[in-house]
Order: sequence, then C-alpha cells, then structure tokens
Amino acid sequence: MEYLERGAVAVQTEDGVFLSWRFLGNDTKKTSFHVYRDGKKITRKPVKHSTNFLDKDGTVNSVYRVEAIGKGVDQDKIKVWQNNQLHIPLQKPADGKTPDGKSYTYNANDASVGDLDGDGEWEIILKWDPSNAQDNSRSGYTGNVLIDAYEMDGTHKWRIDLGHNIRAGAHYTQMLVYDFDGNGKSELVVKTADGTTDSKGKVIGDPDADHRNASGYILEGPEYLTVFEGNTGKIKQTVDYEPARGDICDWGDCYGNRGDRFLAGVAYLDGKTPSIIEARGYYEKTVIAAYTYKDGKLKKQWMFNSETPGNEAYAQQGNHNLSIGDVDEDGKDEIIYGAMALDDDGTGLYSTGLGHGDAMHLSDLDPSRPGLEVFQVHESYPNEAGLEFRDARTGELIWGIPTNIDVGRGLASDIDPRYPGAEMWAIDGAWNSPTGGLYAASGEKISTNIPPANFAIWWDGDLTREILDHTFDESIQTGTGLIGKWNPETEKLDTLLDAEGTYSNNGTKGNPALQADLIGDWREEAIWRTEDSSALVLYTTTDITEEKLPTLMHDPVYRLGVAWQNVAYNQPPHTSYFLGNDMKQPEMPRIDVIKAK
Repeated sequence: MEYLERGAVAVQTEDGVFLSWRFLGNDTKKTSFHVYRDGKKITRKPVKHSTNFLDKDGTVNSVYRVEAIGKGVDQDKIKVWQNNQLHIPLQKPADGKTPDGKSYTYNANDASVGDLDGDGEWEIILKWDPSNAQDNSRSGYTGNVLIDAYEMDGTHKWRIDLGHNIRAGAHYTQMLVYDFDGNGKSELVVKTADGTTDSKGKVIGDPDADHRNASGYILEGPEYLTVFEGNTGKIKQTVDYEPARGDICDWGDCYGNRGDRFLAGVAYLDGKTPSIIEARGYYEKTVIAAYTYKDGKLKKQWMFNSETPGNEAYAQQGNHNLSIGDVDEDGKDEIIYGAMALDDDGTGLYSTGLGHGDAMHLSDLDPSRPGLEVFQVHESYPNEAGLEFRDARTGELIWGIPTNIDVGRGLASDIDPRYPGAEMWAIDGAWNSPTGGLYAASGEKISTNIPPANFAIWWDGDLTREILDHTFDESIQTGTGLIGKWNPETEKLDTLLDAEGTYSNNGTKGNPALQADLIGDWREEAIWRTEDSSALVLYTTTDITEEKLPTLMHDPVYRLGVAWQNVAYNQPPHTSYFLGNDMKQPEMPRIDVIKAK
C-alpha cells in the first residue's frame, strides 16, 4: 500500500491549538510521540495512547514539530490553521454548448485521492460534471466530462478531457486512482473513447469521430480503457475496453440505459498486487473483467459473464455500487457485486437471488460472529428480505426483513452504544424519510425512527460513528453539507457541523466530493464543493480522542472503499474490523508500504 508521511495538522480552537497526526500501519503498537512548539518540546511525557494533543498555550503564529520516538523528526514546520477548514482553489472550466444549442456550466463533482508524485501525501483527482449530466434512463446531449488533479494547496497539476463520446452522468465514468504498477505513485484508470485528450494534448483514436445519436446516447464506436500517469496526466497505455458493449439489447433494453451501467474497483486478487476491476451491467446481464498494470502494460486476468452456462444465477443481482475485501480469509480479495460475489479467480462465489439494490455495506458489522458481513437493501418487491443482513463469505442470510416497496436507501454503522455491533437502517418511503426500520446487529428492531441513510463518518472523539448528510433545497435540487450525531434518547440527529457555503453532490443523494481519513489521526475528513465550484473545502475534526488507531487508509478494506467511493451511487468506506463501541483493539495491518524511488 501507499507510503504515507505523518500527515500532521494543527488547528486553532477556543482552547488552544489542536494537533493531530497519523499512527501509520507500518508503525509498531508501542510507537509514541513528542510534540515541539517553536523548537521547544512541550510534551512532558510521550504521547502513547492517542495521536492528538491540545496545546493550551499555542497561538495561530506557532510552528510545530511531531517526532516519533526512535525515528527522529517525522514532520516539522507545521503551521496553524485558523479554523478546521482547508480551502482548495479550483480551475473551473468554461461554459459550453451542446450540438442542439443548449448551454451548460460545470460543477465540481466526485473526487478521489492518490499519491500522484510519491511524496507521501495525498493529491486530489476531481471529476467535473456538466450541468446537463444525465441519468442513463434520460435522453439528451451532455457536455464533456473533465478530470483534474490538484495538490492540497490548490496547485493545478493537469486536466484530461474525456471528449464528447463519453456521456456525462453517475453511471458512465468511474475513476480508479491507485498505485497499480508498484512504483510508489498512483495512476488514473478510466474508460475513454475517440476524442479523449490527455493533459499534453494527445488524442485517443479518431479526434473527429462523433458517435452520439440524436438522443444523445453513444451506442456505437470503439470503447477504450486507458491508464494515465498520475503525476502528469499523460496517457500511458490504452486498450480496447472490456466488458465490451456487444449487442446493446443483451443488457436489458435497446436504447442504452442498462447497457451503459458501469462499476469499477481495485482488488488484491493474488493478495499482493492491486488489480483493476471493470464491470458492466446488473439489471440483466453482468460482465466483470480484471486487469493488472505492470511494466507499462495492461493485461487481462479473467472475465466473468452471467450468460456463461452455469452462471445463470448471477444475472440481475448487481447493485449501483460494489465492495471489495477478503471475505473467505485466504489472503486474497473477493468482489461483492450486490447480491452476488465473485472469488479472487473470477468464478462465482455465491448469489443470494435477492436482486438489484441501491445501497450496500461490507465490514465486520457483528463482532460476535466470525468474519465479515454485508448489509444490503433491495429494489425488487415483494421481497422476503428487502433489508438483508448476510454472511459475506457464504451469502447465508443472518436475518432479513420482508418488504413490499423499493427500498432506496440503507446504511450500517455503530450509532447506538446500547446495542453491541453496528446498527442498520433503511427508509420506508421517500429518499429523506425520517422513518423506516432501525435494527441492531442481532436483528432486534430498535425503532421506526431513523437517521438519514446517506453517509456515516467517524468525526468526534468516541468510537460510535456520526452521520454525514445535507440540508436539501428543493428549489435548486442540491443541499448544504452537514455532520450530525444520532441521539438514541431523542431519536433525532444533533448537528455537529453545518458546512455553510458548500454544496453536496448528486442531487438528493447528498454525497460529499469525498469522505476519507486524509490527514491527522484516524478520524475522517469531509470535502464539499463551494456553491460556485470555485474551491473545495476540506473539514477536519478538532475533538480530542483518547483512541489510538492506525490510519484508516492503511486498512485494506477501507482504502479500497475510498477507491470505489466515487463509483455510481456513492457509499461510505468501512473498515475490515469492527470500529465502534466496546471494540477490540485491531491488529496492526499486515501490509507492505511502497515508497517512490
């Protein structure tokens, strides 16, 4: 996995200066720290049981240093933020017009992170969506999708233009940002087409080809898979995209809705080397391909097809999202593709037959059971288990709730310390329904009142997880970011952060641009766009915690969750272990970190 620096951050608060830094996956459990202000040690005893510190005498002009004892200076010249926000200025693209003369603007949309230059710190990969981006079910031309790279200080590294032969919308462009070739620097892998242009002006395929039909769909013409160099945005290699389109009618309709539903992810299929996972289709036919990228070459490892004899049970089972982790404990990753799962060799592991869904969560949600579990909600009804809690390894139903509606939102995290393990909940009506079913890991129904079923985020100082959502404005079909804590006594959400001046992404879904453990200790950061998309705003917590956990980005399931977070219907990342109230201290991750030479 990625080599990371200490990632220290210092923030001015009412009580002094709050400092926070990473406990790395390649540290030892006993690693402890000293903190220095303006060259003077201010920790009388080493910081052993957490990786945060409150300096009551610090000021906004102080400069700090964090030292891991026995390792020397880990990070120095740490300057103090005036508040818990980092503004990352953006280079907003110019407006445009479609062939039918309609104007569009651009909004900053989903983001991912990778260490693009090998310095041990994250850079941001950002997708720009035109204002006329479309769901596959709707016709219409769209503007081009653009992808940018930025340093955390807003330095613009490069821009890629996917061209007019890639339609804009949540189901079309799935960005994979990861170090696939093991050189210590991340690449970008994405589906491309005739006219895609890299950061240096190099064009893929025929620059003059226009494969759009009168309805704005792209049902013909070549499809490609391209690896771009992360540090420069240059094309490294392009191959024909598989799973290929073939006969568009095979996917469930003939107009380009179901046949252009893509998912993507990163998986360690051999337990050592990250593979590229590209997937197409889930309503009817499903095809999933795996690739490696090594020595500048993409190589296909295997391809799974639900139409292959013997795979019939795997049709119609995919989600608008996927998850990846080692569910059978053989040291190699499996792919949880909605109600079905593939083994590391590309063969079917199981299919529950419960069908397509919009939300899914993989983690150790019930620590009283061995292994990982999946919580999923399903669209088809009547369904014997429209809310489903299953064994991730076998697909065996642990408990299920019968439903007679399309269950469109569901979430799983430990939000109530009165019950062991994670809680799980789902809506019973509209996307923002405050009622539904809130269940303990045992299947016991706690309440019909539920928190928002959007994202969950580790934010404050305790081990239960908070809720990331938005305050939605119907008039503009978007919302303002917020973080809240579920109050089990009042059964309401108490607001912790109102991200005033920001917008959420993807309409009612209310996604941040990105949520991940990006800086400081194990708690997560949230990134939203400003209202005018002139900047991204990163928010970090300043709550003291007494918990010491390795950076979540060195947990394999969590890191791969950040890689797929931007895919289709975004979901929050989860850890490979139970992270919640009364948890056991996790083992240090068994990882090799790769540092750029």
